[in-house]
Amino acid sequence: MVKHDWQQDLADRRDALQQELIELLAMPSVSTDPERRDVTRQTAEWVANRMRQAGVPEVKIVETPGHPAVLGRWHVADDQPTVLIYGHYDVQPAEPLDLWDTPPFEPTVRDGKLYARGSADMKGNLLTSIHGVEALDRANGQLPINVSFIYEGEEEIGSPNLQQLVEAEREFLAADAVLSADGGQHGPDQPSLSVGLKGLGGCQINLTTANSDLHSGMYGATVPNAVQAMVQLAATFHDVDGRVQVEGFYDKVHDLTNTERAEIADVPFDEVTFTSDLGLDALWGEAGWTPVERQWARPTLDMNGIWGGFQGDGTKTVTPRKSHLKVTCRLVPDQMPVEIVNLIEMHVQKHCPPGAKVEVQRIPGSARPFVLDRDNDVHRAAGEVLEELFGRAPYIVRSGGTIPATGIFQEVLGADSVMFGWSMPGSGAHAPNEWYRLEDYERGRIAYATLLDRLKR
Repeated sequence: MVKHDWQQDLADRRDALQQELIELLAMPSVSTDPERRDVTRQTAEWVANRMRQAGVPEVKIVETPGHPAVLGRWHVADDQPTVLIYGHYDVQPAEPLDLWDTPPFEPTVRDGKLYARGSADMKGNLLTSIHGVEALDRANGQLPINVSFIYEGEEEIGSPNLQQLVEAEREFLAADAVLSADGGQHGPDQPSLSVGLKGLGGCQINLTTANSDLHSGMYGATVPNAVQAMVQLAATFHDVDGRVQVEGFYDKVHDLTNTERAEIADVPFDEVTFTSDLGLDALWGEAGWTPVERQWARPTLDMNGIWGGFQGDGTKTVTPRKSHLKVTCRLVPDQMPVEIVNLIEMHVQKHCPPGAKVEVQRIPGSARPFVLDRDNDVHRAAGEVLEELFGRAPYIVRSGGTIPATGIFQEVLGADSVMFGWSMPGSGAHAPNEWYRLEDYERGRIAYATLLDRLKR
């Protein structure tokens, strides 16, 4: 790869840029915590000020019913393409705190990794994108192409206000393609490009039997038990081979082609090690598909929580009247969240055990599935840059995870998202002792600058 002046500038400022990340990570911008609403707003202001410092001429904080978003625009020429850089500044809760080796909001460097909540997901990636843009401006006095920005503060709670925001700011955010900084690479020595993300839809099922909890000795032999009824209902969702039994669930699902299955099989996966690392002796899932195919390209229905009756220590001899089940579905192309939850509602009404009543309560924060058009110029250029940086071609991958923004940008802006993040597998996103390699922090900003420069017409 050709050595550019901006690379030396980034190298000279390495320590200062690392301190910036430490400062950002020390801000506990936990979007789900009402008590941290003020510091979450302060984090948005920090990001906006850092964008202005980088030279972005138009920066604004846009209010939403929840946490604000930070938008920016740097227009250099009408005849150049425009990319929109997406990310989020909010983070997951850090609990359980006792499982952290060092406090989650006191960033600590150990063995070339920066440990803190939000380091991998995704404040490290956020700053790499800003630094890459800044490096080009510092070296050349301007950017090679038009760049816009949107950093939201609600991704970790499902981006509930993002669609409305993007629709309202459609003109400001208009772009030929999106660079999503929310993501990672296959490994330290192997790049990857994601071409698909799953959608998300969910609900809570509430089941009621009698008009009161009852004495299990007096009534247990005659009155329906809400917990037992919920267990019976939950058991109807899958067959013994792991296939979802909700009628119509697979109607719009397109099976993988032989070419797509071969592409997935090209990505190394050691099932024995994967199983062992999780402390398991066997995997589970829909029969007829490999574990990676199920993770990346098959829809799922997951039970995230089930409860009812007495939850305290000891024993309480009660026949409970209420029970609850939380369900989320990871969806593949053409499965729409609203339609899938409608099917679940019909299923639970049909299979509700005698003596029970059920209601389905929709969970906010749904998302459409996303698949990239691989003819996208930014996708092709990103692959070239990754190959130059890593010395090998990127694997083409998908993800079982969900980024609501990708479907929103595709629907509202007509723009596909190219995943361009730098977190590594096993970095503990959403878990204790989350980390981000400083080496990737440096490589990521070089990659952004290189890619933006390559996209110039």
